[in-house]
Amino acid sequence: MLFGLESADRGSLHIRGEAVQLSNPADAVKHGIALCPEERKTDGIVAELSVRENIALALQARLGLRKFLSMAEQTALAEHFVKKLGIKTASIETPIGLLSGGNQQKAVIARWLATDPKLLILDEPTRGIDVAAKQEIMEEILRLARDGMAVLFISSEMSEVVRVSDRIAVLRERSKVGELPGGSTEDEVYQMIAAGNA
Repeated sequence: MLFGLESADRGSLHIRGEAVQLSNPADAVKHGIALCPEERKTDGIVAELSVRENIALALQARLGLRKFLSMAEQTALAEHFVKKLGIKTASIETPIGLLSGGNQQKAVIARWLATDPKLLILDEPTRGIDVAAKQEIMEEILRLARDGMAVLFISSEMSEVVRVSDRIAVLRERSKVGELPGGSTEDEVYQMIAAGNA
């Protein structure tokens, strides 16, 4: 809903104090919202395209059809984020489908960071990747938040939730059943979940 894929039943969305209506994902991107989806392989990467092409996708979409990113611009963008996020790839021309899950996920995050978003929505960003890649991604999420980016972190990994969150919201069927401050324990979150179930 925050990315314009579904319509809100009620309520309003404000970005920096301005009420906005999102009819589709293009509206969300235009307003500086980015989404790294839960299903990386089916909704995140375009497996047959290169790392360079995958990283450039969202920025090209934001620029529209009238301004094309040149090969030099795409190359500079991809090389910048490969280095910044430590994406392990033989080349930026390597098809992204050949990369490990963790490196694919970093490339999807890079795609959206290239748009300089106001809000980055990360839906299960560490699912299905190895421990070392998880650690690197979690550190990058914390760095982005420290640098002032709004990050909405969605995860079923409770240890990750309590580690990175300034606020923790428990949702059920599109409604918030409770909220806890940063620094809360896993047990406190589970208690709120149990209370909501009751």
